[in-house]
Amino acid sequence: MPREVVLPELAESVVEGEILKWLVNEGDSVALEQPIVEVMTDKVTVELPSPFAGTLQKKLVQEGEIVAVHAAIAVIAEAGETAGAPVQAAASMATATSIPAHAGASSAQQAVQESFENPTTAHVTLPVTAQEERSIVESGSQEDKGDDQSLFKAFASDEKLSVPTGLGRGGQSGNTAATQHGRVLAVPAARQLARELDVDLSQVQGSGPNGRVRVTDVHNYAMKQAQAAQPQAKAPTGSGMPVAPVQYKTPKGYEALESRTPLRGMRRAISNQMLASHLYTVRTLTVDEANLSKLVALRERLKGGAEASGVKLSYLPFIFKAIATALQKYPSLNTSFDEAAQEIVQKRYYNLGMAVATDAGLIVPVIRDVERKSVLQLAREILDLGTRARDGKLTPDEMAGSSFSVTNIGSIGALFSFPIINVPDAAIMGIHSIVKRPVFDENDQVVPGHMMYLSLSFDHRLVDGAEAARFCKEVIRLLENPETLLLEAI
Repeated sequence: MPREVVLPELAESVVEGEILKWLVNEGDSVALEQPIVEVMTDKVTVELPSPFAGTLQKKLVQEGEIVAVHAAIAVIAEAGETAGAPVQAAASMATATSIPAHAGASSAQQAVQESFENPTTAHVTLPVTAQEERSIVESGSQEDKGDDQSLFKAFASDEKLSVPTGLGRGGQSGNTAATQHGRVLAVPAARQLARELDVDLSQVQGSGPNGRVRVTDVHNYAMKQAQAAQPQAKAPTGSGMPVAPVQYKTPKGYEALESRTPLRGMRRAISNQMLASHLYTVRTLTVDEANLSKLVALRERLKGGAEASGVKLSYLPFIFKAIATALQKYPSLNTSFDEAAQEIVQKRYYNLGMAVATDAGLIVPVIRDVERKSVLQLAREILDLGTRARDGKLTPDEMAGSSFSVTNIGSIGALFSFPIINVPDAAIMGIHSIVKRPVFDENDQVVPGHMMYLSLSFDHRLVDGAEAARFCKEVIRLLENPETLLLEAI
């Protein structure tokens, strides 16, 4: 009997993935564990192996579509079988659980849109899919508690998905999928943003699986409403930020000199992460500088021995050790804010995210337990993760779990920057070019110094300015006295 291939949970907190490339065609034979499709989740591209051996009968989703975790993406039949009812049922399910990344609308939403053109229709009713029927039998009716998992369970428990097409607040037709309890399917961050911007979620067209509302959907809806209301839009009450009417128009006469590319893949993941950082951190910057003359001399003495061990010794391992040591003294920099629970999460581990520029975009692999590793261990791991990041060979787990992040913008010659916080971290430190400048020594004599700026972006909800400044001073003290760093970091 034909069996469905579903999108598995590739990492904790991952709820959807984008189908990048099919590696086999319909009708091809596939072996057990043979890679059949490339999927991107949270900036990581992975090849999914086939859980069955047989023949790929049907692709249920196309390249560029976004699919929820546990949704069917293909049907594989054993040798000699032909496509039948199971394939058709699975295709129906895939229609209800995936959306084209460039279109931004699910088939459920398209059905709702069609109902607008027929005012005699009071509701749009979508049939239960095969996957939803199994969820009903296995788990029964689930209460929607507002988080992603319960939202999927609540959706699965509805025998029919009924979407009203009447007028909502503001006199506009609602077009967002809802559960049988009348609760709009939306991620928690989208609910919070809707409250801040005074947006009625039932009026927002969701672009997520099953019409689920994302943060970008709420933000785009608010911008359109502000633009329609007045030319100079003001921030809605309690938003804390202006909602600018942004609408791109091609300059007249330049149409032939422009081209467009759908926002998908790595750039889509980066866009979502940057928007989340902008909306859900109160970002503040503090800047200081360090005299790394002693560290430059120490590295010069040690790099020969490191190379003999097969390790290229850069300044980053020393900087990572200094940061991990300073975080133990100033723990507020090593926290996160749980938006849904309204709780500050204190972390007693020191996993540093390392921003890496690749041809596809910026990604942040994580070096774990930095405080427990030697400088040489860190040097090996930094080189390994950086190389595999640029080659696109990282796993999802290697991209998750940071407690603080570092961006080495100085590696390409930058003197100064204002880094974007890698949410949900509380802070990120930018390190910059080491520049030889004249400085005064302890005897007030002008001497050459190897100077470097440090820029710390931090979430002011979690970290006070004085605490951030003291943290920077501690990092600088350790870097300016690298022998002390090695003693204190053991």
